[in-house]
Amino acid sequence: MIALGSTLTLKHARSYVPKQGSTTSGVQDAGFATEWHLEAAGRPRLTIHDTRWDSGERDVVLQQVPLLPEMPAALANLHGRHRAGIAEVSAERRRITAFLSLPQPDGRPRQKRALTTAQLAEGCGRALLCELVARPGVSLTPAFDPADPQDTERFQHAVVFGDEDRETPVIAYVLTRLMPTLRHTGWGGEE
Repeated sequence: MIALGSTLTLKHARSYVPKQGSTTSGVQDAGFATEWHLEAAGRPRLTIHDTRWDSGERDVVLQQVPLLPEMPAALANLHGRHRAGIAEVSAERRRITAFLSLPQPDGRPRQKRALTTAQLAEGCGRALLCELVARPGVSLTPAFDPADPQDTERFQHAVVFGDEDRETPVIAYVLTRLMPTLRHTGWGGEE
């Protein structure tokens, strides 16, 4: 179990969930997912899949479940959308993009890709982003200190981690794709 602030926990649920579907490049494929549950007291749990496709592609997404429990529209609209691809940096290193999915007045979160490090830290939660990049073998690119983030230049940030690290890409996904909406809707995300 991984605590994300004082109100959220991320739990490994299952190691092998067979999948059929479309990869981030749009190819129909088969593969398997590692399933995680994001939980907040008094709220329905959210299911996250870290999928490894037979073609070699990999992504993380908030899984669309057959019967979606009652929740705010902005959060419901993230299910099955705003997938984060995981790309190879080297034989031992991978990266996941650190784009923010930001709530919008129409209820459909919009992805913001070019961010200052201060904007990224604000969207994820500065303390949570600092904890993420303090994990062994994890770094933020471009290399800025999230504890003292720059607020001048915009970049497309990424979180880099070791190939065998199963937790970091899921934590990075929760912080970048879900956390702004969780906070906005009052579903958790306090630091």
